[in-house]
Amino acid sequence: MVSKVYAREYEEVKSVGSINSTTRTAAQTDLARFWTANPIATWYGALRGIATSNITSVGDNARLFALASMAAADAQMTIYDSKYHFNFWRPITAIREGDSDGNRDTVGDPDWVPFLGLTGTPPYPEYSSGANCLASSILTTVELILGTGDVNFSIASSVAGLTTNPRPYVRLSDALDDIVDVRIYQGIHFRSGDDEGRRQGARVAHWAYQRFLRPLPGTR
Repeated sequence: MVSKVYAREYEEVKSVGSINSTTRTAAQTDLARFWTANPIATWYGALRGIATSNITSVGDNARLFALASMAAADAQMTIYDSKYHFNFWRPITAIREGDSDGNRDTVGDPDWVPFLGLTGTPPYPEYSSGANCLASSILTTVELILGTGDVNFSIASSVAGLTTNPRPYVRLSDALDDIVDVRIYQGIHFRSGDDEGRRQGARVAHWAYQRFLRPLPGTR
């Protein structure tokens, strides 16, 4: 917490993640609202669209959904192990206690509230990000099975009144970039926690892909 990196990430979420932020753009706020929808339901909706557009075999469809589900489940177990191993505070606590964190480059704000409000912060530690791990485990599985990250797809949210819904993408990595950013816009994560969650999900997806439900010779 005494590092320059922490101070930079602290200031980032303090600024764009505040409920009354003057630096978060309208587009960023729209993205933050978009991802208040249930993430599991949202990702499985996107996965159905990807499968419909790219896979014709019932067997290949079943393998995609099974591997994505296995990777997602295993990835979430690693996330909660990490969360309670590192036991790192969330921005709402960190920023309110910023004057006592030992970092001379952070300035506390005892009245700071995240975009998601006083009750919107998940009631468990910050590092690393479960939302990013979930997204990365699913989309990395898609990339491994399709053999490319250049995939045209869209993600639809159940949240009403959004400016952009569904959200179109041409690369899987672009969607993952959004998930890293959105948890900062929502005021509930630091960037390092998001980045590590993304890496964690990808590692688990690779591990699962290499070990389970291997295709028959001559098939994908």
